[in-house]
Amino acid sequence: QVRVMESGGGSVEPGESLSLSCEVSGDIHTITCMGWFRHSLKKNIEGVAAIDGDGNPNYADSVKDRFTILKDTKSRLNLQMTRLTPDDSAMYYCAARVGSCIGGHCCAGFTMADTFGAWGQGTQVVVSS
Repeated sequence: QVRVMESGGGSVEPGESLSLSCEVSGDIHTITCMGWFRHSLKKNIEGVAAIDGDGNPNYADSVKDRFTILKDTKSRLNLQMTRLTPDDSAMYYCAARVGSCIGGHCCAGFTMADTFGAWGQGTQVVVSS
């Protein structure tokens, strides 16, 4: 089994930056893709970013050029968020896709939350004045 835990959420003002971290433990060798999702009252759950075992990143259009997903260590993943806006306010979740990949790309269809089996508890991000 894979276990996931997020941290780093908080309250910031528009235009500021914030970094989130994700610690993964357990059978990490089974992970094929790591992703960040967010859920708010204004929007349904959406895929924000994902990264495969080779370090290839994927981003939602809404966060391209503002967010960066990075592998810190083999067991730690970061999401660096810059130029935050109130629309970025949400509960952010780290999730792991395990087992077989989708097609020839392990993070293909990363917006499909149901394909990620291991989830953290979420960390709250609030962007307001």
